[in-house]
Amino acid sequence: MSGHSKWSSIKHKKGAADAKRGQLFSKLSRAIIVAAKEGGPDPSGNLALQNAIEKARSYSMPKDNIERAIARGSGSDAEAASFETVVYEGYGPEGVAVLVEALTDNRNRTASEVRHAFTKHGGNLGTTGAVAWQFERRGVVLVPAGGADEESVLMAAADGGADDVELDGSSFVVTSAPESLSAVRQALEDGGFTVESVELAMVPKTTVAVSDESVARRIVKLVEGLEDTEDVQDVYANFDIPEEVLEAVAS
Repeated sequence: MSGHSKWSSIKHKKGAADAKRGQLFSKLSRAIIVAAKEGGPDPSGNLALQNAIEKARSYSMPKDNIERAIARGSGSDAEAASFETVVYEGYGPEGVAVLVEALTDNRNRTASEVRHAFTKHGGNLGTTGAVAWQFERRGVVLVPAGGADEESVLMAAADGGADDVELDGSSFVVTSAPESLSAVRQALEDGGFTVESVELAMVPKTTVAVSDESVARRIVKLVEGLEDTEDVQDVYANFDIPEEVLEAVAS
Protein backbone atom coordinates (compact mmCIF):
# COMPACT_ATOMS: atom_id res chain seq x y z
CA MET A 1 0.00 0.00 0.00
CA SER A 2 2.70 2.46 1.01
CA GLY A 3 4.64 2.42 -2.24
CA HIS A 4 1.45 3.03 -4.16
CA SER A 5 0.27 5.93 -2.02
CA LYS A 6 3.63 7.69 -1.92
CA TRP A 7 3.95 7.56 -5.68
CA SER A 8 0.31 8.59 -6.13
CA SER A 9 0.93 11.67 -3.99
CA ILE A 10 4.08 12.68 -5.85
CA LYS A 11 2.48 11.97 -9.24
CA HIS A 12 -0.58 14.01 -8.32
CA LYS A 13 1.50 17.02 -7.27
CA LYS A 14 3.47 16.81 -10.52
CA GLY A 15 0.37 16.33 -12.63
CA ALA A 16 -1.41 19.30 -11.10
CA ALA A 17 1.36 21.65 -12.24
CA ASP A 18 2.79 19.74 -15.18
CA ALA A 19 3.34 21.12 -18.67
CA LYS A 20 1.47 18.03 -19.90
CA ARG A 21 -1.83 19.09 -18.33
CA GLY A 22 -3.40 19.14 -21.78
CA GLN A 23 -2.63 15.45 -22.19
CA LEU A 24 -3.82 14.76 -18.63
CA PHE A 25 -7.14 16.54 -19.19
CA SER A 26 -7.57 14.64 -22.46
CA LYS A 27 -7.20 11.33 -20.61
CA LEU A 28 -9.55 12.42 -17.82
CA SER A 29 -12.11 13.53 -20.42
CA ARG A 30 -11.87 10.25 -22.26
CA ALA A 31 -12.64 8.33 -19.06
CA ILE A 32 -15.69 10.53 -18.39
CA ILE A 33 -16.94 10.21 -21.99
CA VAL A 34 -16.72 6.42 -21.95
CA ALA A 35 -18.29 6.12 -18.47
CA ALA A 36 -21.20 8.37 -19.51
CA LYS A 37 -21.63 6.43 -22.74
CA GLU A 38 -21.76 3.08 -20.97
CA GLY A 39 -23.76 3.96 -17.86
CA GLY A 40 -25.63 7.18 -18.59
CA PRO A 41 -25.01 10.83 -17.67
CA ASP A 42 -26.27 10.75 -14.06
CA PRO A 43 -23.33 10.21 -11.65
CA SER A 44 -25.68 9.15 -8.83
CA GLY A 45 -26.62 6.04 -10.79
CA ASN A 46 -23.30 5.52 -12.57
CA LEU A 47 -20.40 4.59 -10.27
CA ALA A 48 -17.80 4.64 -13.04
CA LEU A 49 -18.83 8.16 -14.05
CA GLN A 50 -18.94 9.30 -10.44
CA ASN A 51 -15.38 8.12 -9.88
CA ALA A 52 -14.13 9.56 -13.19
CA ILE A 53 -15.54 12.95 -12.18
CA GLU A 54 -14.00 12.72 -8.70
CA LYS A 55 -10.58 12.06 -10.20
CA ALA A 56 -10.96 14.93 -12.68
CA ARG A 57 -11.95 17.30 -9.88
CA SER A 58 -8.92 16.30 -7.83
CA TYR A 59 -6.71 17.47 -10.71
CA SER A 60 -8.62 20.79 -10.86
CA MET A 61 -10.15 20.01 -14.22
CA PRO A 62 -12.60 22.86 -15.01
CA LYS A 63 -16.27 22.17 -14.44
CA ASP A 64 -17.06 23.14 -18.04
CA ASN A 65 -14.66 20.48 -19.33
CA ILE A 66 -16.29 17.85 -17.14
CA GLU A 67 -19.81 18.78 -18.24
CA ARG A 68 -18.74 18.84 -21.89
CA ALA A 69 -17.27 15.34 -21.58
CA ILE A 70 -20.47 14.03 -19.98
CA ALA A 71 -22.55 15.58 -22.78
CA ARG A 72 -20.33 13.99 -25.41
CA GLY A 73 -20.58 10.60 -23.76
CA SER A 74 -24.33 10.70 -23.31
CA GLY A 75 -24.96 11.86 -26.89
CA SER A 76 -24.20 10.12 -30.14
CA ASP A 77 -20.50 10.94 -30.14
CA ALA A 78 -18.63 8.51 -32.38
CA GLU A 79 -15.45 8.81 -30.32
CA ALA A 80 -17.11 7.44 -27.19
CA ALA A 81 -18.55 4.49 -29.04
CA SER A 82 -15.18 3.51 -30.47
CA PHE A 83 -13.24 3.18 -27.21
CA GLU A 84 -12.86 0.00 -25.20
CA THR A 85 -11.07 -0.79 -21.96
CA VAL A 86 -7.97 -2.98 -22.20
CA VAL A 87 -5.78 -4.17 -19.32
CA TYR A 88 -2.13 -5.16 -19.70
CA GLU A 89 -0.07 -6.99 -17.11
CA GLY A 90 3.66 -7.24 -16.73
CA TYR A 91 6.76 -7.00 -14.60
CA GLY A 92 9.30 -4.29 -13.89
CA PRO A 93 12.79 -4.41 -12.36
CA GLU A 94 13.09 -6.60 -9.23
CA GLY A 95 9.97 -8.50 -10.30
CA VAL A 96 7.65 -5.60 -9.44
CA ALA A 97 4.10 -6.34 -10.65
CA VAL A 98 2.68 -3.75 -13.05
CA LEU A 99 -0.95 -3.34 -14.10
CA VAL A 100 -1.82 -1.01 -16.99
CA GLU A 101 -5.34 0.19 -17.79
CA ALA A 102 -5.99 1.75 -21.20
CA LEU A 103 -8.89 3.11 -23.23
CA THR A 104 -8.23 2.48 -26.91
CA ASP A 105 -9.82 2.56 -30.33
CA ASN A 106 -7.02 0.44 -31.77
CA ARG A 107 -5.89 -2.58 -29.76
CA ASN A 108 -2.92 -3.36 -31.99
CA ARG A 109 -1.48 0.14 -31.73
CA THR A 110 -1.90 0.31 -27.97
CA ALA A 111 -0.46 -3.17 -27.38
CA SER A 112 2.57 -2.26 -29.48
CA GLU A 113 3.15 0.99 -27.60
CA VAL A 114 2.74 -0.64 -24.18
CA ARG A 115 5.10 -3.48 -25.13
CA HIS A 116 7.66 -0.95 -26.34
CA ALA A 117 7.48 0.99 -23.06
CA PHE A 118 8.01 -2.19 -21.03
CA THR A 119 10.99 -3.26 -23.16
CA LYS A 120 12.58 0.20 -23.25
CA HIS A 121 12.57 0.51 -19.47
CA GLY A 122 13.69 -2.96 -18.48
CA GLY A 123 10.31 -4.59 -17.95
CA ASN A 124 8.40 -7.45 -19.53
CA LEU A 125 4.85 -7.56 -20.80
CA GLY A 126 3.11 -10.62 -19.35
CA THR A 127 0.00 -12.61 -20.15
CA THR A 128 -3.55 -11.99 -18.95
CA GLY A 129 -3.85 -12.97 -15.29
CA ALA A 130 -0.13 -12.78 -14.61
CA VAL A 131 -0.31 -10.10 -11.90
CA ALA A 132 -3.94 -8.91 -11.64
CA TRP A 133 -4.55 -11.23 -8.69
CA GLN A 134 -2.05 -9.18 -6.67
CA PHE A 135 -4.30 -6.09 -6.76
CA GLU A 136 -7.79 -5.15 -5.60
CA ARG A 137 -10.04 -2.26 -6.61
CA ARG A 138 -10.34 0.34 -3.83
CA GLY A 139 -11.32 3.94 -3.35
CA VAL A 140 -8.25 5.92 -2.26
CA VAL A 141 -8.24 9.47 -0.87
CA LEU A 142 -5.01 11.19 0.18
CA VAL A 143 -5.11 13.84 2.92
CA PRO A 144 -1.98 15.88 3.78
CA ALA A 145 -0.78 14.93 7.25
CA GLY A 146 0.38 18.42 8.20
CA GLY A 147 -1.96 19.97 10.73
CA ALA A 148 -4.18 16.89 10.99
CA ASP A 149 -4.20 13.99 13.43
CA GLU A 150 -5.03 10.42 12.53
CA GLU A 151 -7.95 10.04 14.93
CA SER A 152 -9.75 13.11 13.58
CA VAL A 153 -9.21 12.00 9.98
CA LEU A 154 -10.44 8.52 10.87
CA MET A 155 -13.62 9.82 12.50
CA ALA A 156 -14.48 12.07 9.54
CA ALA A 157 -13.67 9.38 6.99
CA ALA A 158 -15.75 6.80 8.86
CA ASP A 159 -18.78 9.08 8.51
CA GLY A 160 -18.43 8.67 4.76
CA GLY A 161 -18.04 4.90 4.91
CA ALA A 162 -14.24 4.57 4.80
CA ASP A 163 -12.69 1.27 5.86
CA ASP A 164 -9.24 2.37 6.96
CA VAL A 165 -6.89 5.32 7.50
CA GLU A 166 -3.12 4.88 7.43
CA LEU A 167 -0.38 7.47 7.95
CA ASP A 168 2.11 7.05 5.13
CA GLY A 169 4.91 9.58 5.12
CA SER A 170 3.43 13.02 4.53
CA SER A 171 -0.12 11.83 3.80
CA PHE A 172 -3.00 10.00 5.39
CA VAL A 173 -4.22 7.27 3.05
CA VAL A 174 -7.97 6.77 3.37
CA THR A 175 -9.32 3.61 1.73
CA SER A 176 -12.89 2.54 1.07
CA ALA A 177 -15.09 0.36 -1.07
CA PRO A 178 -15.36 1.83 -4.59
CA GLU A 179 -18.99 2.81 -4.12
CA SER A 180 -18.12 4.88 -1.03
CA LEU A 181 -15.39 6.99 -2.64
CA SER A 182 -17.48 10.10 -3.33
CA ALA A 183 -19.10 10.02 0.13
CA VAL A 184 -15.70 9.66 1.81
CA ARG A 185 -14.34 12.68 -0.03
CA GLN A 186 -17.40 14.72 0.92
CA ALA A 187 -17.18 13.66 4.58
CA LEU A 188 -13.50 14.66 4.76
CA GLU A 189 -14.15 18.03 3.14
CA ASP A 190 -17.11 18.61 5.47
CA GLY A 191 -14.75 17.83 8.36
CA GLY A 192 -12.46 20.63 7.26
CA PHE A 193 -9.70 18.47 5.80
CA THR A 194 -7.82 19.22 2.60
CA VAL A 195 -8.19 16.46 0.03
CA GLU A 196 -5.02 15.99 -2.01
CA SER A 197 -6.25 13.37 -4.47
CA VAL A 198 -9.23 11.11 -5.09
CA GLU A 199 -9.15 8.03 -7.27
CA LEU A 200 -10.51 4.58 -7.81
CA ALA A 201 -7.30 2.56 -7.80
CA MET A 202 -5.97 -0.95 -8.03
CA VAL A 203 -4.21 -1.29 -4.69
CA PRO A 204 -1.53 -3.97 -4.26
CA LYS A 205 -2.25 -6.64 -1.65
CA THR A 206 1.48 -7.15 -1.02
CA THR A 207 4.48 -5.04 -1.96
CA VAL A 208 8.09 -5.46 -3.09
CA ALA A 209 10.54 -3.42 -1.00
CA VAL A 210 12.99 -1.41 -3.12
CA SER A 211 15.57 0.76 -1.35
CA ASP A 212 18.31 0.99 -3.99
CA GLU A 213 18.02 4.37 -5.75
CA SER A 214 19.22 3.11 -9.12
CA VAL A 215 16.60 0.34 -9.14
CA ALA A 216 13.94 2.77 -7.93
CA ARG A 217 14.84 5.12 -10.76
CA ARG A 218 14.37 2.35 -13.33
CA ILE A 219 10.98 1.44 -11.88
CA VAL A 220 9.80 5.06 -11.89
CA LYS A 221 11.04 5.50 -15.48
CA LEU A 222 9.01 2.43 -16.49
CA VAL A 223 5.86 3.73 -14.81
CA GLU A 224 6.30 7.19 -16.32
CA GLY A 225 7.03 5.70 -19.75
CA LEU A 226 3.79 3.73 -19.61
CA GLU A 227 1.82 6.73 -18.35
CA ASP A 228 3.13 8.84 -21.24
CA THR A 229 1.57 6.40 -23.70
CA GLU A 230 -1.41 8.17 -25.23
CA ASP A 231 -4.03 5.47 -24.64
CA VAL A 232 -2.92 4.53 -21.11
CA GLN A 233 -5.21 5.83 -18.38
CA ASP A 234 -3.61 4.42 -15.23
CA VAL A 235 -0.57 2.43 -14.18
CA TYR A 236 -0.38 0.54 -10.89
CA ALA A 237 2.63 -1.25 -9.41
CA ASN A 238 3.36 -3.03 -6.14
CA PHE A 239 6.70 -1.41 -5.30
CA ASP A 240 7.40 0.00 -1.85
CA ILE A 241 10.05 2.68 -2.19
CA PRO A 242 10.99 4.95 0.75
CA GLU A 243 9.51 8.43 0.34
CA GLU A 244 12.87 10.20 0.31
CA VAL A 245 14.11 7.90 -2.47
CA LEU A 246 10.93 8.42 -4.48
CA GLU A 247 11.27 12.19 -4.08
CA ALA A 248 14.87 12.02 -5.29
CA VAL A 249 14.16 9.95 -8.39
CA ALA A 250 10.95 11.80 -9.26
CA SER A 251 12.77 15.15 -9.27
